[in-house]
Amino acid sequence: MAKLLSCVLGPRLYKIYRERDSERAASGVPGTPTSVTTASSSSWDTYYQPRALEKHADSILALASVFWSISYYSSPFAFFYLYRKGYLSLSKVVPFSHYAGTLLLLLAGVACLRGIGRWTNPQYRQFITILEAAHRNQSAENKRQLANYNFDFRSWPVDFHWEEPSSRKGSRGGPSRRGVALLRPEPLHRGTADTLLNQVKKLPCQITSYLVAHTLGRRMLYPGSVYLLQKALMPVLLQGQARLVEECNGRRAKLLACDGNEIDTMFVDRRGTAEPQGQKLVICCEGNAGFYEVGCVSTPLEAGYSVLGWNHPGFAGSTGVPFPQNEANAMDVVVQFAIHRLGFQPQDIIIYAWSIGGFTATWAAMSYPDISAVILDASFDDLVPLALKVMPDSWRGLVTRTVRQHLNLNNAEQLCRYQGPVLLIRRTKDEIITTTVPEDVMSNRGNDLLLKLLQHRYPRVMAEEGLRVVRQWLEASSQLEEASIYSRWEVEEDWCLSVLRSYQAEHGPEFPWSVGEDMSADGRRQLALFLAQKHLHNFEATHCTPLPAPNFQMPWHL
Repeated sequence: MAKLLSCVLGPRLYKIYRERDSERAASGVPGTPTSVTTASSSSWDTYYQPRALEKHADSILALASVFWSISYYSSPFAFFYLYRKGYLSLSKVVPFSHYAGTLLLLLAGVACLRGIGRWTNPQYRQFITILEAAHRNQSAENKRQLANYNFDFRSWPVDFHWEEPSSRKGSRGGPSRRGVALLRPEPLHRGTADTLLNQVKKLPCQITSYLVAHTLGRRMLYPGSVYLLQKALMPVLLQGQARLVEECNGRRAKLLACDGNEIDTMFVDRRGTAEPQGQKLVICCEGNAGFYEVGCVSTPLEAGYSVLGWNHPGFAGSTGVPFPQNEANAMDVVVQFAIHRLGFQPQDIIIYAWSIGGFTATWAAMSYPDISAVILDASFDDLVPLALKVMPDSWRGLVTRTVRQHLNLNNAEQLCRYQGPVLLIRRTKDEIITTTVPEDVMSNRGNDLLLKLLQHRYPRVMAEEGLRVVRQWLEASSQLEEASIYSRWEVEEDWCLSVLRSYQAEHGPEFPWSVGEDMSADGRRQLALFLAQKHLHNFEATHCTPLPAPNFQMPWHL
């Protein structure tokens, strides 16, 4: 009877991974099991085959879930309509509650029938036995057996806790349950007394901004967190996850962040291979509709690196909502997991981000200054200009206030706090992070990210002459135009390197540098162009085109 109840309340099982053959076991990848349980024997298909009762019951419950999601998103309009029609009176609400209660009882009965269907299936009974054993005792053997199944991630046991590192227990400098530290925007009006009257005057605007951010704004910024989109992408996500596990020997793990959100991760270990870059770990930060199952992790994987992918809060197996604080909390536990559980030193970790993932990447760079390098692909400096582009001009004040208070993705500000090597990849046909049209390469906010970084690190070089010539170089829409500008100013790379190395040897590596202070205008132009060309690479593609592995290069450093 207890097993039947477990089948009723148990998670949905999607796939049983096929057996990893001896070739994979012999590849030298640490932690690769030489065999798996009989759950993945060749007599069973790799996709879980539910019995007819479970299959039809699952379909009914899935349909009910979709209808509930649609009702949730349309509830404000429905309530307004019902109120206008007078259907919210007590005489109308009571019968409706009876109908709703009857429907819930019917759905509960369907769930029980699904449980009976699972109980009659030996595959599911074996799975639920392994899952219960893993929850009771997270031994290596139990985890190995559980890894052979793909199921609803909410039931996966937690593998790593944010307080697990011994250095954080009782530490005042680490994150609290309120979250890790973020850079806060400065007040719009400095020096003005924030009296009670001023606070009352601001209250309607603050309430409006809060409502906009938590309803329309968050879903526009992170469409991947919308349940209906995830439901539509589920087959693709399952295929992508199967590829990572079966072909790349990926290991899935659940991390518990300091805010209580559970973060879904996938780790591919290449340290046991003959490729030297396998000793480096690339932590991938996905875009606003990206998932590690089908996202940018494929680029460093093809290049031979060890890779750790993770999903934003509210995406696929991760819980929560993707606000900046939750994003930073998630990134923090991912980095801690890489260091304290996977055994990588910060100097062997590279942060790679695509699009909106630049926020968590720059936060990690700011918070963990010893990481090896940062690569930002199709990213931007600040969210406000991009938000203003897609909203009516009359909403400018509301949009700016909402972003600054609730959705402040200040990538450039965070990146300038990092002292290590940085590479920016600019898409020359980007249709997302340009503020005008894709053909206008100068409206690409990646340009502003580069300029702010160089102006912070080399303020004397990026004075009037240097800034002007870098802007000319950024206007180039092809490699031929770039080379023409570069050769026009006769940039001597050996001279530029000698100047920078001499300054570093004399003053140390800490930015900002005062190099270029006593230099001629021509020398500053050469240095500015040299530094811009080293920090930004162009890729002739649109925003969502996957980055080829040959374009995944380590940033330049002295």
